Amino acid sequence: MIIRPEEQADIDAITCVTIAAFRDHPFSHQTEQFIVLALRQARALTVSLVAGIDGQVVGHIAFSPVAIADGTPDWYGLGPIAVLPAHQGRGIGKALVKEGLSRLKSIGGRGCVLVGDPAYYPRFGFRNIPGLIYEGVPPEVFMALPFGQGVPQGPVVFHEAFAAKG
Repeated sequence: MIIRPEEQADIDAITCVTIAAFRDHPFSHQTEQFIVLALRQARALTVSLVAGIDGQVVGHIAFSPVAIADGTPDWYGLGPIAVLPAHQGRGIGKALVKEGLSRLKSIGGRGCVLVGDPAYYPRFGFRNIPGLIYEGVPPEVFMALPFGQGVPQGPVVFHEAFAAKG
């Protein structure tokens, strides 16, 4: 498996992977592919990585800037992350998350937030942080990973591309 930054030639494959990964997801509205496209069009994909096996894109992860009410800069949102169903459970998602977080740190990122499975993301250090909130979702599925000592407070707003519907 190779993890690398997305290239122009990967865009259709990323869309296909994202559609397939979220097709039967119980909490998806099947808009994730539109979110990725809108983030790309807005030039808001700070980190966008693909996982490839034998030249085929089998996974993708996106990170984009978030706004925090207290004005803390350099925080990012993780998502969407997608792995083809036939390749899930093989560590591809884990490798994408680890590499993406490493790249965020290397460009001066101060932390990362996400909405996701509370049984999966704590393995990377994500946790619910009281006082850091994403309105409209249960607190147990909104998690954060500070890269240093400072932890922002207040509501978090993801990029407007997360409202994309098609």
